[in-house]
Amino acid sequence: MVGKGQYFLLANRKQFLPHFLVLTLFMFSSLEISTSFDYGEALSKSLLYFEGQRSGRLPYNQRATWRHHSGLTDGLEQGVDLVGGYYDAGDNIKFGLPMAYTITLLSWSVIEFHDQIAAAGELRHALDAIKWGTDYFIKAHTHPHVLWAQVGDGETDHQCWQRPEDMTTSRRAYKVDEENPGSEVAAETAAAMAAASIVFRRINPRYSRLLLVHAKQLFEFGDKYRGRYDASIDVAKGYYPSVSGYMDELLWAALWLYKSTANISYFNYAIQNGESFGGTTWAITEFSWDVKYAGVQTIAAMLPTEGRSKEHKETLKKYRSKAEYFICACLNKNNYTNVERTPGGLLYTRHWNNMQYVSNALLPLTVYSNHLHSTNRTLRCDSGQVGPDEILTFVKSQVDYILGFNPMGVSYMVGYGPTYPVKVHHRGASTVSYRESKVFIGCMQGYYSWFGRRGSNPNVLVGALVGGPDKNDGFSDRRDNYAQTEACTYNTAPLVGIFAKFHALEKAYSNSTVSNK
Repeated sequence: MVGKGQYFLLANRKQFLPHFLVLTLFMFSSLEISTSFDYGEALSKSLLYFEGQRSGRLPYNQRATWRHHSGLTDGLEQGVDLVGGYYDAGDNIKFGLPMAYTITLLSWSVIEFHDQIAAAGELRHALDAIKWGTDYFIKAHTHPHVLWAQVGDGETDHQCWQRPEDMTTSRRAYKVDEENPGSEVAAETAAAMAAASIVFRRINPRYSRLLLVHAKQLFEFGDKYRGRYDASIDVAKGYYPSVSGYMDELLWAALWLYKSTANISYFNYAIQNGESFGGTTWAITEFSWDVKYAGVQTIAAMLPTEGRSKEHKETLKKYRSKAEYFICACLNKNNYTNVERTPGGLLYTRHWNNMQYVSNALLPLTVYSNHLHSTNRTLRCDSGQVGPDEILTFVKSQVDYILGFNPMGVSYMVGYGPTYPVKVHHRGASTVSYRESKVFIGCMQGYYSWFGRRGSNPNVLVGALVGGPDKNDGFSDRRDNYAQTEACTYNTAPLVGIFAKFHALEKAYSNSTVSNK
């Protein structure tokens, strides 16, 4: 990491450089106070995090070596193989909705920033992270109208503090089906598999086609048998309740299926249901595992309008209006409703795991900035015109805050920089590694021996993005402070492509300054 006192200087040869390098110079030198971070390192560590969250039988090339096999009997009681997938956060539960959302975000990152991730040498790790999730979804989708959507439950899991290799808590599996529908989780899993099918289309076409088969079936299931998944899986309510309902997920899945298949029926679905489902009417200031409208609106806004009917163009225009409202809200450029910020400049939505809302917002902002640049467009906020460079500059300010340029001087990405959280609320990371000690750690023993200890976690959960600071930029690194020190897979997932983008810009800037000396 470049030290905080090492600032980039404005180059004076912009007129001789291609636009990409002009943008690079703008990004890394036009701010009065700007700090450079090693975004390539951040990218590598963000992908390593997903290996620390793996459930199941770990592969020979597992890099998070403090982890070991776990959950090897998942699904056994129900007669189905549910080994694999990801634990969502610091507990040992496999929640299908946030897991699928994580894979959708990872896939979106790879689709948009494939070349930059590949240039950084991290494409294989990104593909591995996606496939670990989609392999599990294939197992969990045992029938066109059956999806196993959760393994374990929060009530029993949270009574114990055990590393996943030792867990003795309930591993009951829960499903959605025709009689017990779950449109949110079915549609989000369809979106994840459709997006992943795009990722694997060239390198593994057979696997890509298999993912599409599942995606289509899951979308049809979620749409035909509509119902809130947390009404069917009651144990999900206290952890991942569906506040926004399922209509945003249905639109989200339809658009990803349209992108992956070019089948006009999915496009028509998003057009015909845009108003009644809220896609063209909801003005949103949040993008999250529960509320997908901003993502829906961003994708729809970028669809080409050439050759479309007047009605389709008008609907896409409405989608674009709402997408740009979200962006303007993040940039603090709406007249009335904007996303709150901390005194240090971080987007602030809620006290509990606020960083999820920050990182999640940055992906559609970065993608839309690329879109504006490629189409030579700007967007109009209440306070005036906004160009792609201004959006990207704001994204960089948030990324730099995450990595350590903040009032606390803390990197909220674990394992990055000289100062980062060392008491992350995470059962596996806070307990001695199974590879070091195979002595069984009981349910309450984990609380007495490991949760309550004052020292740092014995294992570093590299790449985890914790919940982060409060609305006044304050942060307390305590294991019991789960609102701030717990990390989730969907916190880190959207940053993968953004880190790759900034790594490429930083590299181009560095090369340009050398060549212009």
